[in-house]
Amino acid sequence: MRLFVGIPLAATVIDELRAASARLRSEGDGLRWTAPESWHVTLQFLGKTSPEQYDCVVARLRAHHAPPVPICLEELGCFERAGVLIARVRLTPELLLLQERVTAATQPCGFVPETRPFQPHITLARGKGRHNLGHLKAKIRRPINFTRFVAREFLLYESFLSPSGAHYEVRERFPLAGS
Repeated sequence: MRLFVGIPLAATVIDELRAASARLRSEGDGLRWTAPESWHVTLQFLGKTSPEQYDCVVARLRAHHAPPVPICLEELGCFERAGVLIARVRLTPELLLLQERVTAATQPCGFVPETRPFQPHITLARGKGRHNLGHLKAKIRRPINFTRFVAREFLLYESFLSPSGAHYEVRERFPLAGS
């Protein structure tokens, strides 16, 4: 299994991102646009996971107790070196704490924390190889007021890769309701 932990988006935010993506798309832009049903905020990418690790992760995340987390999208942007168009998510203390707790919970199961700083985002499109996203920069400067929402759960997803892009299936749900 290829797994990751993430926060699903509110339907209103998906609609707003869908409209923003539609404005940015153009024929032959060389981008692979992600499907709205796949949009999420990744808390931790686990990668290849054995059945034993899966059981460990599920048990450890079920034992996790935290309050709901406010989520606020900030702006559209790019990870230029990777050729990825994103929607940035505000890094609040509550979101960072949840990400740190998820990472700490998975460590005893054999997963190594990411060494780069946590940059919460939603991937909207990927370029093939080192794609130049310069043609989108002028379009994404226009500010968008995204609807804020409260994450009341986080999910364990399984990722299936194919030539047309990744497809995700929810394996487990973990409520955020405090202790």
